[in-house]
Amino acid sequence: MLEERIAKDYVQAMKDRDHVRSSTLNFLRADLKNVRIDKRADHLEDGDVVAVIKKQIKQRQDSIDLYGQGGRQDLVEKESAEMAVLKGYLPQEISEEELKVFVQEAVHETGAQSMKDMGKVMKALFVKVQGRADNKLVSAMVQKVLTPS
Repeated sequence: MLEERIAKDYVQAMKDRDHVRSSTLNFLRADLKNVRIDKRADHLEDGDVVAVIKKQIKQRQDSIDLYGQGGRQDLVEKESAEMAVLKGYLPQEISEEELKVFVQEAVHETGAQSMKDMGKVMKALFVKVQGRADNKLVSAMVQKVLTPS
């Protein structure tokens, strides 16, 4: 399980005195604990863990953008390093070509004809590409396929 791997990696980072990795994983573990409490569960499924990781990556990306605008290169580098640690726990992303195939299959399976059917297509796609593709990219690709030229 991904949650167990994160816990083991945290302990190893502490032993190695890797401050960036240990602080990043400690913050992640706290978020995971909060989700576990909210769900009243003893452990989280990998999908839930991936969702928390993606949320933290998005937060760091937003921070990087803001720090970059403010000219704080030191903080940009810190957030980038933390984001790299988090990305190491995500499943391998699928390529755009593979995503195009999944989009075409989902459109065919759902019988989608127009943008009105986008919700059906997205629902079918998320089952197949959950956590392995950027949601904005998936949405844009579906819109492109469903919008008449």
